[in-house]
Amino acid sequence: MKKLVLAIVVLAAAGVLIVRCGTRLPDEVQPIAWNEAACGHCHMLIGDPAFAAQVITDEGEVVSFDDPGCAARYLRAHEGHVHRAWFHEGRGDRWLPIDDVGFVRVPASPMGSGMMAVPKSTPGALTLEDVR
Repeated sequence: MKKLVLAIVVLAAAGVLIVRCGTRLPDEVQPIAWNEAACGHCHMLIGDPAFAAQVITDEGEVVSFDDPGCAARYLRAHEGHVHRAWFHEGRGDRWLPIDDVGFVRVPASPMGSGMMAVPKSTPGALTLEDVR
């Protein structure tokens, strides 16, 4: 009986590993249902693309945000468990990967961080570490 239980446990673990290894994590921003999807930090609806951000965790979970500050808090709390992350350019219509993003101060943002994403080459841009 013990051998049967052990065999079942080993097969189940192997099955999980096979499924897990065969699962490809998204490498692109996933669509956000504007004004319907909730922020992964503050749970407010994500309505303004100019301030949106998105993270894909190492487990494949897609987490979207309504404010760069919310995303920065999430990233700090989940450091080392992020597959990809992007911030929507505040003055454009493209997503900036985490390695290419900088931030400028603005008078208002959805959750009051006062930050807007810009290319990191923008003069005076703050780094993500500065924002955290």
